[in-house]
Amino acid sequence: MEGSDEFMKYRSPLVFRYASKEMAYNFSDRKKFTTWRKLWIYLAKAEKALGLPIIEAQVVEMEAHVEDIDFNMAEDEERKLRHDVMAHVHTFAHCCPTAAPIIHLGATSCYVGDNTDLIMLRDGFDILLPKLARVVDRLANFAEKYADLPTLGYTHYQPAQLTTVGKRACLWLQDLAMDMRNLQRARNDLRFRGVKGTTGTQASFLQLFQGDHDKVEELDRMVTEMAGFKKSYLVTGQTYSRKVDIDSLSSLASLGATIHKICTDIRLLANLKEIEEPFEKEQIGSSAMPYKRNPMRAERCCSLARHLMALLSNPLQTASVQWLERTLDDSANRRISLPESFLTADIILSTLQNVTEGLVVYPKVIERHIRHELPFMATENIIMAMVKAGGNRQDCHEKIRVLSQQAAAVVKQEGGDNDLLTRVQADPYFSPILAQLDTILDPKTFIGRAPQQVARFLSEEVHPLLEPYKTKMDVKIELEL
Repeated sequence: MEGSDEFMKYRSPLVFRYASKEMAYNFSDRKKFTTWRKLWIYLAKAEKALGLPIIEAQVVEMEAHVEDIDFNMAEDEERKLRHDVMAHVHTFAHCCPTAAPIIHLGATSCYVGDNTDLIMLRDGFDILLPKLARVVDRLANFAEKYADLPTLGYTHYQPAQLTTVGKRACLWLQDLAMDMRNLQRARNDLRFRGVKGTTGTQASFLQLFQGDHDKVEELDRMVTEMAGFKKSYLVTGQTYSRKVDIDSLSSLASLGATIHKICTDIRLLANLKEIEEPFEKEQIGSSAMPYKRNPMRAERCCSLARHLMALLSNPLQTASVQWLERTLDDSANRRISLPESFLTADIILSTLQNVTEGLVVYPKVIERHIRHELPFMATENIIMAMVKAGGNRQDCHEKIRVLSQQAAAVVKQEGGDNDLLTRVQADPYFSPILAQLDTILDPKTFIGRAPQQVARFLSEEVHPLLEPYKTKMDVKIELEL
């Protein structure tokens, strides 16, 4: 059967199952090797402009064959030469016979390899940042909508003082805002390796330009500018410092930690039936239990976020074991860890956008949970009201303590509802404040400044962060799987 060979070998789920087309293309062989050819063209153009004997016909010939890659020939050449860059030099030269003598002139393999990696990292960040902005935007809308909806807060995953649904979302947003700034900084800190030669000294180019240091520096500047970078690293070994990879992947791993926390919270709230992720009309939650609505998108995010965080150990170890000007034990590892980090970050952002666009809140369930716990939380307010009505604080505290423990026994030992309020209403001691109980027990009196905090946080920290991405906000995510 045609195409059946595809199912006879391992396929990465990151690509065939989850990743967006733009991120999958960013780390594709087509993007990689067309970028190599563009870099050879930039080098030839700059060398020609600075006086080396390169003719226009050679440049034009190279430009005409940027996309014309014979991948089979390149594979055959690599099998013979055991060198991927020289295999592609020969393949490019085959379709550019006039330009063949000047392709890769003065350069080392890292001229195309490292510079292409930096371009892919930059372009990868440019794909991720609008996606992250859309997640922030959707959650900001959610936080604003539910800014004053009281809900139980939890510490130690035990009921604590009230917060609001919107304020809790702002805790998520604060971490995502930090991630956005981290990704922006990592992206903007990227520089080009540029034209540095075999060990970073530019010796081969100094020889080509007969000792003219100014021309070598201008060559580096011109190629850097043609590749779309404002700066190149002033010093490199054979490669750019592998700490650059640490910096890039650290920002992605940190994003993974944020998303894992957010999606874990959503899963916990789904268990409480307070919030659910979107659930499709024909979606099946369990093959055995047809009533189930499992938070499978949030679970996917957690699963992949763990992979994203784990990938950070690769550049850390790689950078630590690079000997002197360079060792090649970085290469095979980076072929996996760099693309997988960006692919994974891309997937979890797309999935989280889909989740945040359709979060379902169940206010009645939230209200019921508050009703079960609020009488205990209101005891201090009841004591204060009694003191204002002329009561003794210590006497009132003892009354409340006894009634609270009786009510707790009903909840914990008998499985009943919290009846503390009923007990307070039945005790003549509290008759001076019975008319105030509804006000004392209004959940909105227990949320402090949560709504005001939400409004200020969104206005001062979130909305300005989204301003550069305003034109990219309308993209919706429909998950295929």
